[in-house]
Amino acid sequence: MTTPDAPDAPGRLGEPIPAPELLTYLGGLDAWLTDRRTELDRLDAAAQASPTGESYTADVLLALTMWQAIRTRADELLVVWDSGRADAVGREKMSRLVWGRLDSGLGSALVSLVEAVTLCDAMIAKVRARLSFDPDSADQAERFRGLRAGLVRCEDLAGTDATAAERVVALRQREQKLVTQAARGADVTGPLGELEADAARAERDLIVHVSQRRTLEKGRADAAATLAALETREPTLHELAERCRREIATPPKLAVPDVSRLGAVPDTRQELDAFVDRLAAVGRAFEAVADAYSAPLRERAELRYKLTGAHAAADTNGRSASPTVRSGYEEAHAAVTATPCDVTMARYLVEQYLYLTRDLPTAAQEGSR
Repeated sequence: MTTPDAPDAPGRLGEPIPAPELLTYLGGLDAWLTDRRTELDRLDAAAQASPTGESYTADVLLALTMWQAIRTRADELLVVWDSGRADAVGREKMSRLVWGRLDSGLGSALVSLVEAVTLCDAMIAKVRARLSFDPDSADQAERFRGLRAGLVRCEDLAGTDATAAERVVALRQREQKLVTQAARGADVTGPLGELEADAARAERDLIVHVSQRRTLEKGRADAAATLAALETREPTLHELAERCRREIATPPKLAVPDVSRLGAVPDTRQELDAFVDRLAAVGRAFEAVADAYSAPLRERAELRYKLTGAHAAADTNGRSASPTVRSGYEEAHAAVTATPCDVTMARYLVEQYLYLTRDLPTAAQEGSR
């Protein structure tokens, strides 16, 4: 039976995630959590049964702590999801729960849910690999081979990061020194075990670092795209506001936010999180401005449409022959076509004209009462 892979996280920080993508992600995350808990319980039992079980305690406990942090965040997601009833605001909060940071149980090492899942898988794989043979009885050459493989993975993860590369170089130098001592016949069992633990810790830290860096790069790209969209929309809102102030007698008094004051997309995770929150606030302000300035323009257009329809109906039923009705039409027409337009007065005059042009009761209808 194949184990489920960690689900791909949907959406991006600060934006509502589509409901179908959330449903798929939550189902995949629940399956992943169930499988990894079963695996951790199995590894914990194997570690306790090992003659050197105490050497595995820290790694197993760390993996369990990370799993519990993920489980807690998944439960928070389910609460907001509310069996699929989450609205846009709720789905935006879920994006922050997925891509925002959580307390991983590693003290100061704060990672996102996505990074925590990656790190937990790496921890489980490391414990599984260590338990696959007994370090005290395994062939020393095999242990060196596994150590070299781990260092190669560390080198690949370090990439062009100078600090990380120096850490891996120091581990590589220790490995070469132990190989030289072992070739001379020295007992390197103790130092080799320490080096294996340090290499495992370095690999784990590098996995977190790479995952955080990739998540940061994705977050910066998403923030840049949102910023560009807001910058593109800002002139349109200025034009809408100017039109409303020109054509409406009492326009709203809302200012269009200046997107340029947000500045450039920051480089650090903490600053990026705050920047994304500001982007979301500007987006909400844009929606409020658009609704406020378009509402009176839209109402004036609707009043014009109603007046035109009522005037045509009055011509049909003969009500337009009345001087009172003609006068009411002229007043309403002047009100809805005036620039600037007093929407409140126009609304009253159109409603008055609709009342004047209503169909009068016929003689038959009067007799039936």
